[in-house]
Amino acid sequence: MEDKMIQVNHLVKVFGEDRVVDDISFHVDSREFMTILGPSGCGKTTTLRMIGGFETPTQGDILFEGKSIIQVPPYERPVNTIFQRYALFTHLNIFENIAFGLRIKKTDENEIKRRVARMLELVNLTGFEKRAVSSLSGGQQQRIAIARALVNEPKVLLLDEPLGALDLKLRKEMQLELKYMQQDLGITFIYVTHDQEEALTMSNRIIVMNHGRIQQTGTPQDIYNEPANAFVADFIGESNLIPGVMKEDYWVEFAGRTFPCLDAGFSQNESVDVVIRPEDIDLVAPGEGLLHGVVDSALFKGVHYEMVVLVDGREWLVHSTDLAPEDSEVGLRITPDDIHIMKKSAAPVHEGAPFKEAGETAVHA
Repeated sequence: MEDKMIQVNHLVKVFGEDRVVDDISFHVDSREFMTILGPSGCGKTTTLRMIGGFETPTQGDILFEGKSIIQVPPYERPVNTIFQRYALFTHLNIFENIAFGLRIKKTDENEIKRRVARMLELVNLTGFEKRAVSSLSGGQQQRIAIARALVNEPKVLLLDEPLGALDLKLRKEMQLELKYMQQDLGITFIYVTHDQEEALTMSNRIIVMNHGRIQQTGTPQDIYNEPANAFVADFIGESNLIPGVMKEDYWVEFAGRTFPCLDAGFSQNESVDVVIRPEDIDLVAPGEGLLHGVVDSALFKGVHYEMVVLVDGREWLVHSTDLAPEDSEVGLRITPDDIHIMKKSAAPVHEGAPFKEAGETAVHA
């Protein structure tokens, strides 16, 4: 990345007695695809709206290329916003919808034609100029909304869950198209979503938020493989989240056994959270792994089987391309590289954690 396009410094937003955004700071580099990810009510959309100028921060500052834009009205900021509801003008055809912002700026007519044609080509809708908005599918309307935002050549594009109204297949297609557009145009994207797969698929970096605070910032690989705390581990994908004790450097005790690991720097006998991804557990013959259990359930998920294994009265979630039938005895092999140790979370993990006592209802993230 070349330089910092956006800097958010100690941003706070309070609605009544509710501190929706609670002293967050981050930066977004030029030409970066940054995603703000989190559950509903975590403050991600409010953060985006403050960057766009639609909400005024209670405290803090927002810099664009090193200069504060707090006092700059939305229409003068070098950003455009795409919302989940596309808000296309039904009384205007496709050409005029895309050209709307250029006409407001009194752009030369020939330049308008050139730029609208370029946008239609970019979103694969060349020839749709005279079509009515009502004649388009949801995916096509979404593309027109993108074209209308990009035709003004903003330096930053803000996207607030723009794919939320699309069906699953189209949403996956548009994830890739948006990523290709961003790379082709070289525009900085700040994307808000609660969808973990979208964030992992599209982003250069991800900011994970919860209760108005940033939990972790990093690449998709960092966020998934090295979660900073129990919330991130639970929210990003599926995890077996297990209470443990660091006996000493490189040795951790959980589930009644002591395992070698790759982590160090904890106090001796310190209570920790242990994260093990379901796909990192190998099912082996009974007696070959340190853990031994019985398969309680097995579901075919298309690319793998999802199995729940009971070990000493607790459930372990396992993903494997090999099926172990229900009621069969299995061993669980876990290598040091599969074990991720985190500081004990001060707050309880949300309800998605798969690791639990037998008989509890499973709710997977």
